[in-house]
Amino acid sequence: MSSISIIGTGNMARVLAGRALAGGNAVEVIGRDASKADALVGSIGGGATTGRIGTAPAGDIFILALPYADAAPVVRQLGNALSGKVIVDITNPFNPDLTGLVTPEGSSAAQEIAKAAPAGAHVVKAFNTVFGHVLAAYTPEDPRPLDVFIAGEDAEAKARVSLFVESLALRPLDVGDLTSARWLEGTSVLLMRAMFGKAVRSSSFSIGLTVRD
Repeated sequence: MSSISIIGTGNMARVLAGRALAGGNAVEVIGRDASKADALVGSIGGGATTGRIGTAPAGDIFILALPYADAAPVVRQLGNALSGKVIVDITNPFNPDLTGLVTPEGSSAAQEIAKAAPAGAHVVKAFNTVFGHVLAAYTPEDPRPLDVFIAGEDAEAKARVSLFVESLALRPLDVGDLTSARWLEGTSVLLMRAMFGKAVRSSSFSIGLTVRD
């Protein structure tokens, strides 16, 4: 299994940490507020550990469970401590009124984060099209798989993230290089509009692929 460091103490960090532990992965939680990280680790148990923002993350996979505005600055702050690691960007850079994205034209959150990453680190986009409460409620007994779309430049990095996704009992779907991250992030705008515009009657929905013979 994988060794995971998650930076963030919000709902998505909690859900991913819990599912990762259940899937047999080693989990470290890092918080810019150390007391919140300690509280999260205490609540999920299972052998999770607490990391500190000033030290190198223990995990081979480093998950950015942060608001988009904070993600690249944290990557720059950690600098060479992230060299050789897979950085998983789960952020959604949509603007407050859901009319578009705040990233530069033609770019994506993942591509902007990749610019901040040190040499030898590889950024992979994943999990941004899955709501945290949907991820928390999903079980392998559900009638269809919960799909996690993955985009990245490095094949080995994507393979490592795919193995991690599978350990959570989810289905990884590789959609290409980081230029695809822009479209995944645009999809998140549609998902939020669908939820708040009441295009669906429940917020417990996800997108995925159905393969037909």
